[in-house]
Amino acid sequence: MYEDDEDRIDAAEQLARHNPHAAAEAFSAIAGDGGIDDETRLSAAEQLAALDPRTAAPACLAIASDSEVGDEVRLSAAEALAAVNPGAAAPACLAIACDSGVGDEVRLSATEQLAALDAGV
Repeated sequence: MYEDDEDRIDAAEQLARHNPHAAAEAFSAIAGDGGIDDETRLSAAEQLAALDPRTAAPACLAIASDSEVGDEVRLSAAEALAAVNPGAAAPACLAIACDSGVGDEVRLSATEQLAALDAGV
């Protein structure tokens, strides 16, 4: 049906103009699909957060918790979630901070983000 992952994003973007609820479901499905490249998943999660922040938490958490996703993309997903739904961002930051397979700088950034969330900043 789609030539590539970018076609799925394009279709969801077009759908957003006419049916935001259906577009949110499409972005959520793309963000949660581990078979799609990291950047496309992140793009879908960010667009989902902009479209419907309440539904972004599971998508961002799925990316942040996925050890197969690149460290920076995982951190970006947690940061995107913190921007729209700070209360839901703590598990995403914690997943990164506790993963010994993640680089030290990214783990430190996730820990700092978690501390900021805890402080209510």
